[in-house]
Amino acid sequence: MDLPLPTPPRAEKRPRIETWHGYEKRDDYHWLKAENWQEVMHDPAVLPQDIRHFLEGENAYHEAVMAGTSDLQATLFAELKGRIKEDDSSVPAPDGPFDYYSSYVKGGQHPRYCRKPRGADGPEQLLLDGNALSTGRTYFRFGGVDLSPGHNLIAWSFDGNGSEFYEIRVRDAAAGADLPDVLHNTAGEATWAADGKSFFYTLQDDNHRPLKTFRHVLGTSQEDDVLVYEEQDTGMFTGVSITNSEKWITIDIHDHDTSELWLIDAENPGGTPRLVAPRVAGIEYDLEHWGDRFIIRTNAGDAEDYKLVTAPVSDPRPENWVDLIPHRPGIFIVSYMVLKDWLIRMERENALPRIVVRHMASGEEHAIAFDEEAYSLGFGEMREYDTGTLRFTYSSMTTPAQVFDYDLNARTRVLRKMQEVPSGHDPSRYVTRRIMAPAHDGETIPVTLLYGKDARLDGSEPLWLYGYGSYGISMPAGFNTNILSLVNRGFIYAIAHIRGGQEKGRRWYKTGKMEHKENTFRDFISCARHLIAQGFTREGAIVAQGGSAGGMLMGAVANMAPELFHGIVAEVPFVDVLTTMLDDTLPLTPPEWPEWGNPIASREAYERIAAYSPYDRVEAKDYPHLLAVAGLTDPRVTYWEPAKWVAKLRELKTDGNLLLLKTNMGAGHGGASGRFDRLKEVAFVYAFGIKVAGLL
Repeated sequence: MDLPLPTPPRAEKRPRIETWHGYEKRDDYHWLKAENWQEVMHDPAVLPQDIRHFLEGENAYHEAVMAGTSDLQATLFAELKGRIKEDDSSVPAPDGPFDYYSSYVKGGQHPRYCRKPRGADGPEQLLLDGNALSTGRTYFRFGGVDLSPGHNLIAWSFDGNGSEFYEIRVRDAAAGADLPDVLHNTAGEATWAADGKSFFYTLQDDNHRPLKTFRHVLGTSQEDDVLVYEEQDTGMFTGVSITNSEKWITIDIHDHDTSELWLIDAENPGGTPRLVAPRVAGIEYDLEHWGDRFIIRTNAGDAEDYKLVTAPVSDPRPENWVDLIPHRPGIFIVSYMVLKDWLIRMERENALPRIVVRHMASGEEHAIAFDEEAYSLGFGEMREYDTGTLRFTYSSMTTPAQVFDYDLNARTRVLRKMQEVPSGHDPSRYVTRRIMAPAHDGETIPVTLLYGKDARLDGSEPLWLYGYGSYGISMPAGFNTNILSLVNRGFIYAIAHIRGGQEKGRRWYKTGKMEHKENTFRDFISCARHLIAQGFTREGAIVAQGGSAGGMLMGAVANMAPELFHGIVAEVPFVDVLTTMLDDTLPLTPPEWPEWGNPIASREAYERIAAYSPYDRVEAKDYPHLLAVAGLTDPRVTYWEPAKWVAKLRELKTDGNLLLLKTNMGAGHGGASGRFDRLKEVAFVYAFGIKVAGLL
């Protein structure tokens, strides 16, 4: 017999009224945003007590409501953990005299970074042990692990509280000890110069914006580091990396649709950066090096799905760009890799990926493709430029991840690793499918499905529908051991590849952003309705899930079509879109304007965002069961967005359905840092969905 639910907490209303473009904007829960939020990112203990009281009250409430699922959560956690090979390791990647790999030990929460003599069964050298380094910390996550050219030093970084301010340290590989060099508030990556005595990194300011690139010389203090580049536009991100040839340091300046590159000769780290092509709004390009040429991927010249061009190293200005792989509409060049004798590109056509290999000397090409209806491909870890072996990964919703080494000359592949599922996995028990759902405007939306072979498909099954649909990020149709716990309990699992991603090319992204953003939400609703019409489920039997910008999607569809969904899980949800886009002091606001629009400068953008911003569109009506998950130190979607959303829903919603807010008081955007602690969070989310679906 279920116990009566406790009384949910209620947030105090403290009205804040602003006027924008003649519109009055009232926000009763603005006070949940800490005025000292920058300090909270560094030290959660300084969170104001009234805000802490509210968040802890919500946490106590969700714990009381979900107490009856404690056995289920424990069972789920055991299942999820049982599918992980605890003492797993990656396939060694050769680099000079060593083979490098990462590994886990039984019971360990964090990875270990190791090496052995190349091609030999020599002794393992432990370079970094995440389990030891995390001792005494409530949160620990590795950032970059970057090897010096001489293989003697490792620049490594970690995030100590989830706020993504990384501390870089330098380890002497032979001694196994760190040097005195410590760099604070970085973006995490260190890019070594050829001398092995200096490296480049990006510093983040108090507003969490990576705008400055510095050069650090070993043995000196961070205060003495040389400023190499400073970006003046707070709407741009700055990063630093190195070409695969290790000849050129690249400083990459970009937002979501514009980019600019500066080059530094890796053998002359003190040299002045050289501009490749000045930024032009809407034009993107990235660069790799091959001999006396650069190979550049770009959308310049109306190449919507991108093309590859070459340019002389001596003068890489756009007027010297020559097509190598011309633009082909509908064939999206996702990424590419340049080796000494080979050019390898990842393409996507009709929402399916393939790898195309080109021999640079002859120009001869061939493709690597697979036959399943839906699958995921990716490049594996490769550390060397002069190689005739390509490493790639493959999986599908039913096929565990496989790592292949592909002989580029012989065109043969060797399976180096198959993901092990210790508790067992029988692919023949499951079906994976790709169907196309009709959209409101005549488009067709890819939907990937996974379900048990014995599923009835008569409309009686519950369905778990996942979506994202922003920033051009495509959702892979790959293997995920976690969702087997849903499918094994009778759920049909579906991924809606909606507009805002790039599953169907760059156009698919462009028609799901800015003035077309509503397509993202309507596509998700169309997918739900098509799945109902095709007998995969029924109205009111769907649990929807999305995180971050996918959490915004959850908030939008909860407002637009609540009757379709029985439950909604919104993880770190970007639901207060209008308020955030009106606050140019927040970490991601200026860089996000090309994605959503700038409501400060544009009345039209204000009206457009206000029309769908989930927090602003909450109204007095019935909503599905709702779970919102937040992270106190999250710099991407700040904790107060889901907190405000839940507070307003509590005030206005007219149903008796569950409304829960779970705030991780010691983590950020990615949730708990340990691999098993993260599984406990997954188990909680799944228990919520299983509970509201009546499958307990």
